[in-house]
Amino acid sequence: MSDAAQGSGWWRASDGKWYAPQDADVLPPPPPPAPGVGPPSGPGFVLTIGDIGVTRDSVVTPNGTAPLAGSQWIVVDRTTTSSEIPTWAIVMAVLFALACLLGLLFLLVKETRVSGSVEVSVRSGSLVHLTQLPVRQIHDVDRYRWLVGQAQSLAAQAAG
Repeated sequence: MSDAAQGSGWWRASDGKWYAPQDADVLPPPPPPAPGVGPPSGPGFVLTIGDIGVTRDSVVTPNGTAPLAGSQWIVVDRTTTSSEIPTWAIVMAVLFALACLLGLLFLLVKETRVSGSVEVSVRSGSLVHLTQLPVRQIHDVDRYRWLVGQAQSLAAQAAG
């Protein structure tokens, strides 16, 4: 135990102290995070999706803890994409249009921009929790869907 990480593999527990990798099995799992504190972290979590933590047998959210077996997961994609001419292409078109008309070809350049969020909700027993995750690239949506797929697989394993 230390006040600072001493190397690779060290992890920070809920008490704010840093522990060596071999101490992972010595301490009990941390309590669920208080509302508004942020995503769960620490030993015992197999994966986290926003502020939802998943262990081998439970779902931990700021709203409480519930069994993983029988949990239902929903992903809602609330992103929008737009295609725009980037600023650099407009500048190049103006500069090269003065030299020759071929510079107008720069106006054909398009950039796709993604904005919005993905909503992930989990329901297990009386626990219902929804979290919104920001999307900066289209690959973020795929990553969130993959994480929810992993949580669904763990839920199926816990039920069977």
